[in-house]
This record gives sequence, structure tokens and C-alpha cells, in this order.
Amino acid sequence: MRLAVTGKNGQVVSALLARANIDLQIIALGRPELDLLHPETVLSALHDAKPDVVVSAAAYTAVDKAESEPDVAFVINRDGAKAVAEAAKSLGLPVIHLSTDYVFDGAKDGAYQENDPTGPTSVYGRSKLDGETAITESNANHAILRTAWVYSQYGNNFVKTMLRLAESRDEINVVADQIGCPTCADDIAQAIIVIAKRLVEDPSSDLRGVFHLSGSGETTWADFAKQIFAFSMAEGGKPMTVNEIKTAQYPTPAKRPANSRLDCSKLEKTYGIKLPDWQSSTQAVVTAIAQSRKETP
Repeated sequence: MRLAVTGKNGQVVSALLARANIDLQIIALGRPELDLLHPETVLSALHDAKPDVVVSAAAYTAVDKAESEPDVAFVINRDGAKAVAEAAKSLGLPVIHLSTDYVFDGAKDGAYQENDPTGPTSVYGRSKLDGETAITESNANHAILRTAWVYSQYGNNFVKTMLRLAESRDEINVVADQIGCPTCADDIAQAIIVIAKRLVEDPSSDLRGVFHLSGSGETTWADFAKQIFAFSMAEGGKPMTVNEIKTAQYPTPAKRPANSRLDCSKLEKTYGIKLPDWQSSTQAVVTAIAQSRKETP
């Protein structure tokens, strides 16, 4: 199976590339051959890649910066997603599109289901929601995967930021009134591979639609940080004090959802996929990062 993935440097792209083998080819497409700021480049790039499935992973993800440059965010996250979906449709290929918990306002008391009303409170969230709409309206054979709090040993993310800050600090302030489901990029990649195979084997509409994909369990950012440091100490890292603060004490240009919990039962029912608990995946990532540092002083 050949997967063409938009983007070359994202966490999920890196996780997919790490899983490439003789039976699974990953073609990472990015600038200059595929540039979502120039949607006209998409069709030819996908045509030349000759994939079995398209994974729409590239996105504008600078959440705060998007507030000051909304035009760029919408061109990439809305128009780029539309171009990918329309190209996949014209080539007769299924498309798996990655979206986000930011399409919700975070005000619900409980985990969000796929059919809950959306209400993004940021430019990033609105642009990603418009991207979902573009995918759906393209009538391509598609699966839209909303995920949240993505981390890994690749790229930039919360886990790596915490470990980096621990090198120069003894304590850190972390928001404790936002709750969500940390999701490992390696687990997302594995789920994408399963979904891709199913979409190729069975193009029926029963497999199409929006699905929630996040790590099992829930936590706050502060408790997430505490768990990261606990795993780090087990690998020889130093102790860190986490001071719990409120969102109001850490103002940002973009408003974050207070509740990012996602109900993933639809995905499990349709595809038989349930991601591991976030603690076990976090431990694996912290261990991988620690091992990498030992190998590369």
C-alpha cells in the first residue's frame, strides 16, 4: 500500500515515515512540489505520487499567530484541504484528513461526540472547521479524524517543551483548568494505516464521515506535565515542581477550549480502533527521547 501524505515535517508524517516497510510505502509531499499556499500544485503532485490513499496531514498550526494572519491560515487549512480532497476525488482515491478539537468551543460538560454542535473560538479552529466542510462537500471517499493534544518524539510539542524547560528550571507554571486527551502521534499513525487499508478494501459510504481519535483517558495540562516529569525522573531526569495556574493567568492571543475531551466510541465501532491510555504512550515517548539523548550527547 502506498500512502501519499501532505507535509514533510509534521509529527504524524514523521510517525508514518517511521513505519514504512516493504508492504507500506510513505510518500511525504511538501514544498515545492506540493504547496498548500498554492492549491494548484496539489493535483499534479498527487498524480505523480501514484498512491492508494491520500493522507491530508499538512496544516497551518500556529494557533496564536493565526489570529494576526487569518488569510494565510484559511488558505492552507480551508483552501488547501479543498484542493487535496478534490484531487483525491478526481484520481479516485480515498482521503484521510486530520482535524482538531479546536472546532469546538470547549463549553460542554463531558466528552464531545462527532455530531455535537461546533463553535470554534479561534481563527485556527474556524479554518480547520472550514477544511472539514470542504472535505465533506468534495464527495470524496473520506475519513476526517479529529484529534487533540498531539505529542511525540518528533517536532515541537508539549512533552518536548516540558523536557527542554526542565534543563534550565526547577519549577514551571502550567494551566490546570483545561482538560483533554493527550494523543501520541505514533498511535495516530497506526490508526491511519488501519483506516487506509479499510478504505481501500471497502469504499462503501459506511466507513465515511467524521471520527474522533484521541488517547484513552483524560487529564489537565498540569497533570500531564507532572506525569511527564515522573517518567523523566525514572529515566534519570531531575525533579521538577509544577505550579498549577488558571488559564486567565496565562493569556494567549487565541482562546483555547477549556474542554477538549473527545468521545471516540464511533471510531471503535466503525473501525475497531481504540488508542492506548495516554499514560503508557507518554511513557514510551519520554523513554524514546531519553534514549535519543543518551545516544547523541
